[in-house]
This record gives sequence, C-alpha cells and structure tokens, in this order.
Amino acid sequence: MRKLIYILVFLSFQFANAQCAMCRAVVESGDASQAEGLNSGILYLMVFPYLLVGALVFFLIKRIRKHKI
Repeated sequence: MRKLIYILVFLSFQFANAQCAMCRAVVESGDASQAEGLNSGILYLMVFPYLLVGALVFFLIKRIRKHKI
C-alpha cells in the first residue's frame, strides 16, 4: 500500500511540472496583460481551497471546544 502511495505522489508531481511548463509557454508567447491575467486567475483559483480548509478547521475547533466544556 505504501509503494502505491509513493507512485501516485510521484506521478502527481510529474503532471504538475507539465502544467507549469505549459503556463510558462503561454506567458512567454503573449503580452504583459495576458501574463497579468494568468497570474490573477491562478491566485483566484488558489484562494478557494485555502478558504475551504480554513473553514473546516474553524468548525472542527469550535466543535471540539464545545464538547470539551
């Protein structure tokens, strides 16, 4: 089971590197406004997972404190 997890993690890094190369190629071939738009889009998409995890942690801590008291 552990070997399977290591293989999946290794493959996910390979896919992530391929995506970064594609983004870099788009930015290099375009103009500055296109690069700024791509950066804004990446930041916009990156915020939501952090918000979801933060909300989950907040509610878990709140629930744990409620049952502890």
